[in-house]
Amino acid sequence: MFAVLKTGGKQYKVQAGDVLRVELLAANAGDKIQFNEVLMIGGDAPVLGSPLVAGAAVQAEVIDQIKADKVITFWKRRRKHSSQRTRGHRQKLTLVRVTDILASGAEKSGVTAATGTHAARVAAHNAEAKPAEAPKAKRASKKAEA
Repeated sequence: MFAVLKTGGKQYKVQAGDVLRVELLAANAGDKIQFNEVLMIGGDAPVLGSPLVAGAAVQAEVIDQIKADKVITFWKRRRKHSSQRTRGHRQKLTLVRVTDILASGAEKSGVTAATGTHAARVAAHNAEAKPAEAPKAKRASKKAEA
């Protein structure tokens, strides 16, 4: 049995045991999550959703929060403009392992829904932020010393 699910603006065809790299989700390593946006369930009796299959879900376990490979962009202006710019970017991803495909009864499973929200991106950014250093003491002026 397989399912086609939608998360992070992308669609994935999955089976039990598959490992996926999906857009950042608000979950920690070891959490069980559930993808409720199932577009199709395939197998002996395929079911197509319009647009989603009612009551279907894909359950998964979060393995880790990772970063994708670095993508480097380079701009260079042409003649008589000696300017160039290099930028890099690493997309934040969540590594998940599909554990089960539910054709019905997703509401009663009690597993938290997978959410890739703005709050997840902000939380991940704050976790990586370095603690602020203490401000340096200002030097005393000459007039204050006298």
